[in-house]
Amino acid sequence: MKELLKSYINGKKVAVLGFGREGKSTLKKLLQIGGFEKLDILDLNYIKREAVDEILTEVNKNISITLICGENYQKNLDGYDIVIKSPGIVLDKNIDTYTCEITSQTEIFFEKYKKQIIGITGTKGKSTTTTLIYHILKNAGYDTVLAGNIGIPAFDIEEDIHENTTIVFEMSSHMLEYMKVSPHIGVLMNIYEEHLDHYGTMEKYIAAKKNIYLNQEQEDICFINSQIEDESESKHIPVVSGDFFEHAKTEDRDLLLIIHSHIEFKYEDKIYKYDIPKDDIKLVGEHNYFDVAVAYGILKYIGMQDKDFESGLVSYNPLPHRLQPIGVINGVKYYDDSISTICDTTINALNSVGDAATVLIGGMDRGIDYSELIEYLSESTVENIILMYETGSRIYDEIKNKFPDFKNIERIVRTSDLEEAVKVAVKVTKPGKSCVLSPAAASYGYFKNFEERGNRFSQLVNLYKK
Repeated sequence: MKELLKSYINGKKVAVLGFGREGKSTLKKLLQIGGFEKLDILDLNYIKREAVDEILTEVNKNISITLICGENYQKNLDGYDIVIKSPGIVLDKNIDTYTCEITSQTEIFFEKYKKQIIGITGTKGKSTTTTLIYHILKNAGYDTVLAGNIGIPAFDIEEDIHENTTIVFEMSSHMLEYMKVSPHIGVLMNIYEEHLDHYGTMEKYIAAKKNIYLNQEQEDICFINSQIEDESESKHIPVVSGDFFEHAKTEDRDLLLIIHSHIEFKYEDKIYKYDIPKDDIKLVGEHNYFDVAVAYGILKYIGMQDKDFESGLVSYNPLPHRLQPIGVINGVKYYDDSISTICDTTINALNSVGDAATVLIGGMDRGIDYSELIEYLSESTVENIILMYETGSRIYDEIKNKFPDFKNIERIVRTSDLEEAVKVAVKVTKPGKSCVLSPAAASYGYFKNFEERGNRFSQLVNLYKK
């Protein structure tokens, strides 16, 4: 990695674009390698000089670094030879119009370690699938590391990588947006309407996600949701679920099949079958069984035995805020599904919690279509539909104006925020039933992130313990 990165920066004018967690990681690595002519940090937000000095002290360097902050922080990108961009930053212009080279920590890392990487992306399920694969590998004694959108910058794990290390890497659409390198083993879980505030159109969002495989080569492989059109040089394994299972079994091609808790993996004239021990694992719901199936297909592909797979699966603890049980309070079971930011995940949550009597929905409005969720709620047996925040108001207005046949509209309660929503939920949910926070909306504007929203939900619920 040292020689590769040095080839990028030696004698060059370098800019670190974005100074969040990944930007700080990039700065540290650049300082350790050295050789650049100039090094600046660019960010829309104000950067404390002390934060930069702390990194300089850590790597024992004493050099001048210019900080460029504010609305014009991208004004002079072409004044640099190379710009290393953090994910999530929206470039002011089309990337092809710049004369400087714009890359990222992830892209440089993939250039070096592509053959060792399992890269996972998707609108939903990628974090569970990533951590599940990593946990099962680790549990089975494999040399493996975890990195990426899970909160671990790629450069931070570089010293832990050896020749036989398997790198499990979660990839967001922001990481993939301009990538020109794809992982040896790719996974595209699904694509739903999301992040349109960043991309503007679904077409641009889909294009970013497809970079998980578009730069693969013939010897590479990608497990891809069968509902997504594919086009690349590599081998693709469609992941088929639900109603398509029996039809797909008759196809003469490699496939990964999942129906309920039964998995079949057809690969190179072999068929591997596995029944998920659903009573012995902590993952709840068929959407999670889909994640398990993807993990099974990948780990069978690299040669893992079923007994090792099951040992890791059974001992895996789900990530928080993903349909996480937070306790039984006054006879009511409460679930934190704060990760839910789209209709499909809320529908999955309610399908998975069979006795869900109350659901809390709403957050920041990003303009997604809520008709699917509204139609589901109309037919559902959920007794209390508590709507909150901006999207809660919008959903209520759409029901009133566009869905005159919505069943039992008196089930709907409008509230201003999470605190009021929990107060109502505690009052109306009957003992023996469940209450689910599954917002189908982003947390931004009201909370720092979905984790803070989920933690606040748990705190509020626990205030009502008798």
